[in-house]
Amino acid sequence: MKTTMINIKADKEVKEQAQHIAEELGLSLSAIVNASLKQFIRERKVAFSIAPRMTPYLEKIVADARLDWEAKKNISGPFTNADAFMRHLSR
Repeated sequence: MKTTMINIKADKEVKEQAQHIAEELGLSLSAIVNASLKQFIRERKVAFSIAPRMTPYLEKIVADARLDWEAKKNISGPFTNADAFMRHLSR
């Protein structure tokens, strides 16, 4: 396979973070870029995702809340209207 050089400009931090993640996956940044270009050619589209990811701290809070829900503890409501909710908060 013949290769060619592509020169691009990227923020230094972006490049370093991308290299770090690629290394964690056992890949080179070049392999990531090549795979992205091949996908672009195959699908003829560019996809960007801004799907939020929970932090480990938030994952723990959600897990604890789920356990509370299952144990039926630390739960309020349901409330039939906003006034009932506000009365509950005032207690």
